[in-house]
Amino acid sequence: MFIETEATPNPATLKFLPGEQVMTAGTREFTSPEAAEASPLATALFDTGEVTNVLFGGDFISVTAAPGADWGVLKSQVAAILLDHFISQAPLFHGGSAAEIGVPPEEDIADDPADAEVVAQIRDLIDSRVRPAVAGDGGDIQYRGFREGVVYLTMQGACSGCPSSTATLKHGIENLLKHYVPEVTEVRAA
Repeated sequence: MFIETEATPNPATLKFLPGEQVMTAGTREFTSPEAAEASPLATALFDTGEVTNVLFGGDFISVTAAPGADWGVLKSQVAAILLDHFISQAPLFHGGSAAEIGVPPEEDIADDPADAEVVAQIRDLIDSRVRPAVAGDGGDIQYRGFREGVVYLTMQGACSGCPSSTATLKHGIENLLKHYVPEVTEVRAA
């Protein structure tokens, strides 16, 4: 087995490609060692002492290094941990799937039922156009709500904390949504 790596727009994050499925559906982000306790793999990555964020995607794992960490050393440690995990066919989560282990609730903004059609358009654009693009960079984006013309989103993985995340939200995603959904006036990070 060979694990490929790709750089991401976030210099603190590398995208690791094990060449097989990681998550069967959706993504799962771990932002602390405590959150990582749900996954033996995420725990092992945090146990290096140099990891601050882990994102499991469909076919990738994004790992963010702590400030001052040396990717020259950490990259081989992470690759070895991933290699051991996938060769042993260990479970990704303790106790089963991501759905079974109590994924933390999302902090959503309640959508107005009168905006149901607009929200459906926004969600469709995010799922069909935005999420695939940010997944290519080792990240994910989650819809959090729509209120009074403002779309609230959360960036995850390589996109979280990326120097270009504000530009991505404001110039990329906001322009796309405004173009296709005239009711959208702004996009904000939730």
